[in-house]
Amino acid sequence: MTNFNRRKILGGMVGVAATSLIGMPAIAANQKINVGALRFTSHAASFVAFERGYFSEAGLDVEFKFFQAAQPMAVAVASKDVDYAVTAISGGLISLAEKGATKVIGGALSEEAGIDGQKILASNAAYEAGLSSASQLGGKSWGITQSGSSFHFMGAKIAKKEGISLKYKPLQKVGAIIGALKSGQIDAWSIVPHIAKGLAKGGAVKIIGNVADYLPNYQVTSVFTSAANAAYERAKTEAFIAAFTKGAADFNAALVDKTAGDAAAEDMVKLIHKYVYNTRPYEKAAPSIRNGAMRINSGAALNTTSIKEQLDWFKAEKLVKSSINMDTLVDGSYVKTL
Repeated sequence: MTNFNRRKILGGMVGVAATSLIGMPAIAANQKINVGALRFTSHAASFVAFERGYFSEAGLDVEFKFFQAAQPMAVAVASKDVDYAVTAISGGLISLAEKGATKVIGGALSEEAGIDGQKILASNAAYEAGLSSASQLGGKSWGITQSGSSFHFMGAKIAKKEGISLKYKPLQKVGAIIGALKSGQIDAWSIVPHIAKGLAKGGAVKIIGNVADYLPNYQVTSVFTSAANAAYERAKTEAFIAAFTKGAADFNAALVDKTAGDAAAEDMVKLIHKYVYNTRPYEKAAPSIRNGAMRINSGAALNTTSIKEQLDWFKAEKLVKSSINMDTLVDGSYVKTL
């Protein structure tokens, strides 16, 4: 985990007028919060809210804490090292909710018809040996960070629909999975398009399918916080959601719906590049960032139908307690639920 210390938003930003504060909950200025994130395009709403001053307008002084997997982020929220975070539903997150430590409060990344989403990948070695479609995954090794991660869930859903079984290989970190796939130590994996397409374009892997074909309308990531924040820090939590929502709207307009124009799209890619592929030259990083844009839910709306499907799978696999229900996991009072 690494920290990205918040830089002061320029006090003289042009156009920051009273009207820009409409819809922002009134809280004391400069409340310090830590926000958990991965260096993925799918986390862009938080980056945009930070860079464009939306968090600052909402009275929040943000510091990012970066992670390499979902479950450690959930632990950080539960321990209050992180106040708010965006990541996939995991067994760890659900178990912490059962203990009264965490709550899902909104939705973020979603699979959506017509929007290029997460890809199913095969190693070059497996592809050359005949693995050219998801229907041929039977008996193959599938990379996951941990048992009970979103990668585990996606693999299981693909396997069930195809009537096959997979061999799950826990590798703890996304970077380790990428290395194992490129070297042929594992056969297959699924991941967001900005990573999948970049790997495929570079010749490191082959794309053999789409997650949306197996999980339409999948709520890939959610916004979550500590149960204490959800219950007792309503103004602060509403302020976070409001700023996050503005960041998501800018991102969707620039790179998903493409209604903001070419200049806005270029500005958005440059902004995201500060956080995603920031060790690569911009001209090499930009295509992957553009091609990896998936919908971030408008208004942080939460697809509770998808969340329930995920929860039911975790319970069926005995990865979480069977007594856990949606009220245990979700506080639906902050956003629209679908």
